[in-house]
Amino acid sequence: MSEAQAIRNVVESIALAEEVGLDWFGVGEHHTPEFPVSAAAPVLAAAAALTSRIKLSSAVTVLSTDDPVRVYQQFATVDAISGGRVEMIPGRGSSIESFPLFGYDLQDYDRLFAEKLDLLIEVNRSARVSWHGETRPALTGQYAPPRAEQGPIPIWLGVGGNPGSVVRAAQLGLPMATGVLGGSAIRSAANAELYRRASAHFGNSPQQTLVMLGSPGFVLENGNHARETWWPHWHQFMKTVGEQRGFSPPTRDSYERDTGPQGGLLVGSPEEIAERILLMHEHWGHVRQYIHMDMGAVPQRELLHAIELFGTQVRPIVQSELGGTSVDALMGRSISA
Repeated sequence: MSEAQAIRNVVESIALAEEVGLDWFGVGEHHTPEFPVSAAAPVLAAAAALTSRIKLSSAVTVLSTDDPVRVYQQFATVDAISGGRVEMIPGRGSSIESFPLFGYDLQDYDRLFAEKLDLLIEVNRSARVSWHGETRPALTGQYAPPRAEQGPIPIWLGVGGNPGSVVRAAQLGLPMATGVLGGSAIRSAANAELYRRASAHFGNSPQQTLVMLGSPGFVLENGNHARETWWPHWHQFMKTVGEQRGFSPPTRDSYERDTGPQGGLLVGSPEEIAERILLMHEHWGHVRQYIHMDMGAVPQRELLHAIELFGTQVRPIVQSELGGTSVDALMGRSISA
C-alpha cells in the first residue's frame, strides 16, 4: 500500500467512526514508513469536511520539534472547518525520528518540550502573544490568526509512564492523556492516583483533572478469532519497532497474557473489550477510552469492521454501565459532540 493510500484510509476510518457512533478520533504524528501520517492537521481537516459530530484530535503532536504558534494555527484552522470540534494532545513523543529530521538535539529533549508547551498554552489563551524563552526568539504582542471561535482549544497533555510528566500535567492544570500499551491493564494505574493527588495539591478543579486512556487492540465478533487475526500484525509491528529501538518482539505467550482478562491489549470480542475497559475504569477512573488498531498493516476492510464493532457494540455496553455524560460536559464546555 502506498503512503498516500494509507493517509486516505485514515480519513475513511474517521468518517466511519462517526457513522457508527464514536465521538473522538485521534491521529498521531510519526516520521517512519510504518506510520506515514507525519502531519495530523491536514488529515483532520479532510475528515472535518466529511463529518459533523466527532471530535478530532492529535494523538500526539510531537511538540518538542515543532513550532507552537504554527501548531496552534493549524489546529485552529481545523477547528474552523469542523465547527469547534478539535482538540490537541501535545507530548514529548516516544519516537525520536523528528529530532534529526528537523535539526534538534536530543540532549534538549525535555527543555524543548517544557518551553514549547508553555508557548502553546499562551498562544491558545491569548490572541496577541507576549512570551520569551531560550529556545526561540521572543514574541512581543504579535497576533496569531486564526483564533478558535469557541475560545481556547482543549489541550490534553500526552504523558507516558514518567511520574514527572504526570505531575507536570497537574501543575499546568491540564487533563492527562496516557496509555496502557501492554502488560497488565491496571499495573500503571498508580499514575492516575498520582495525577489526582498532585492536582489536588495544586488546587485544580474537577474539570482540570480528567484522564484519557489509549491502548492497542482489535475487535472481532469472536474473541479467539480476533486474537488470531491481530497477532501477526502486532508481532510484525513490534518486531520492526523493536529493531529500531532495541527491544525484543513479544512472544506468543506474552501476547496471550496481555490479551487475557487482566491484560492491557484490548483484543477480543466486543464483550471482552467492554469488560476490560470497565476493569480499567475501576482503577484509572478515566473519562475517555480509545483503541489503536491500525498496526502492522491490518487490511483496511478488517480495520473498518473492527471500528464498526467498537462503535456499535463495545461503546453501548460501556455507556450502559458508566453513563453517557459527554467529555465536553465534564470539561465544562458548552459545545456538545
